Amino acid sequence: MSDLLADTNVALGVSGSIAAVKVVELAHELRRHGASVRAVMTDAATGIIHPWAVEFATERDVVTEITGSVEHVELCGRDGWADVLLLAPATANTVGKIAGAVDDTPVTTCATTALGADVPVVCAPAMHEPMYDHPGVLDAIDRVESWGVEFVDPRIEEGKAKIATEDAIVTATARAAGDRPLAGSHVVVTAGATSEAVDDVRVLTNRSSGRTGRAVARALAVRGADVTLLHDADAARGPGDDGDVSYADVIDVESAAEMTDAALAACVDADALISAAAIADYSVAQQEGKIRSGEASLTLELSPTPKLLDTVREEYPDLCLVGFKAEPGGDDETLAAKARETLDRVDLAFVVANDAAVMGAADTRALVVRRDGFDAYRGSKLGLGLRVADELATVIRDG
Repeated sequence: MSDLLADTNVALGVSGSIAAVKVVELAHELRRHGASVRAVMTDAATGIIHPWAVEFATERDVVTEITGSVEHVELCGRDGWADVLLLAPATANTVGKIAGAVDDTPVTTCATTALGADVPVVCAPAMHEPMYDHPGVLDAIDRVESWGVEFVDPRIEEGKAKIATEDAIVTATARAAGDRPLAGSHVVVTAGATSEAVDDVRVLTNRSSGRTGRAVARALAVRGADVTLLHDADAARGPGDDGDVSYADVIDVESAAEMTDAALAACVDADALISAAAIADYSVAQQEGKIRSGEASLTLELSPTPKLLDTVREEYPDLCLVGFKAEPGGDDETLAAKARETLDRVDLAFVVANDAAVMGAADTRALVVRRDGFDAYRGSKLGLGLRVADELATVIRDG
């Protein structure tokens, strides 16, 4: 997996929503990203999922009552165990009590303690939609947010404000608990393949799934950046990808021209652009309707598309730009040399170069190429995203 939550202690507060049935998998997901997890449950939550199941998922004892051991202070006090308190799911009842400093459950008592001790708090609400729309609940959310609590917006489906996806909750938890060297920065990221229309049915495209670009965008958000993601929301999918991009403002584009135009617009107030998309090198004049099948042969005239990085560089000569370079085969020195050609031509901060064979794969191997050398990375694409985010933070910090 990745080290999004490496060496992070997460106190997981579970309230009495039916979404509590998802806590076992959420605890597993937090741990897959490196966290240690200890759970605290309300009495209502124990009626939905047994504490033994949560104990199994966390491999730690579960707090179901506050005793003379002052579990809330041991977990969430100023010198407590937790680096972050995650309330998932959080009911309307729990959010309202936290807003009023009402401490009548182990979860609300931990929340009051954490807020008083400046321990980061993340809240993932889950309830029926009319409850979520109640003015009092909305006021409570606004009040708690004003104290620095980060909310992970629920998914509004079937008349319910369903708990956010595990990916969204993990991302928000990592952002709250970790360092944010990119806080205050706006970064634009391009991801995935573009599609060039041949006719009303057919397109020219490539094998890119967009997973690397979305992993970079997610890692940037974890490191504190405000992220704008440009990609084809329908086409950019990979194995095991649930399509959750709640960590970014998303602009849906399809063609190379649309992506370039969107990048130019988004970079008006950006601090950096990372172009991880596999943008088409050629387009074709679109024919109306559908080209008839069964012809003996068909010739398409391809025209080169403008390079996105060159176009953005011309418009924004001082903007920090990062490129991705995919090449088939070759050793590291050859790959790095080709990456530096792009780095020098467009005046990039650095280039991430990889063998084209990893396109669409779950893991990757890449080089982070600078003018003074390169570093090799092997592992998950999310791990590569963190490596890119940290490199960018260094570049922005050093000016």
